[in-house]
Amino acid sequence: MAPKARRRLRHSKMKRLLKQFWRWCDTSDALPKSGFGKAIKYAQDQRPYLNAILQYGAIDWSNNATERNIKSYVMGRKNFLFSGVPEGAKANAILMTMIETAKANGLDPMTYIGSLLDELAQFPEWRKSSDLGDYLPWNYPKVMNSVTRIEETNKNKE
Repeated sequence: MAPKARRRLRHSKMKRLLKQFWRWCDTSDALPKSGFGKAIKYAQDQRPYLNAILQYGAIDWSNNATERNIKSYVMGRKNFLFSGVPEGAKANAILMTMIETAKANGLDPMTYIGSLLDELAQFPEWRKSSDLGDYLPWNYPKVMNSVTRIEETNKNKE
């Protein structure tokens, strides 16, 4: 769902439930040092963060999507032998960030990174580094559309 729709749904369905939950936690007579008492205390300490879910529709209810996205990294980390040195770990972090950001923006990571390597190798020295923002995954489809239009125009002129 879109964040606005998710926020409306949460207000209509979850707000009442959260209010009941906090009332229940606040009136609980659990012993503070018991496991249950510690769980209640933990929940109460997390109250502002849990309540934020009602205000921001972009926040997910769980971190399952994030965990699913990093699973490929966790599964492969034994194979990342070059990460044994700080430079290798930094390179690995950059590459994994590029891959996951491309996926999050609906791009095929292999195509995106391949295109970056092709295009940025030809990036003129005179261009400003601020122009690199055009190649970020959320801007990249716009750049590719304009490049495709330019190439088609050049072909038509020939």
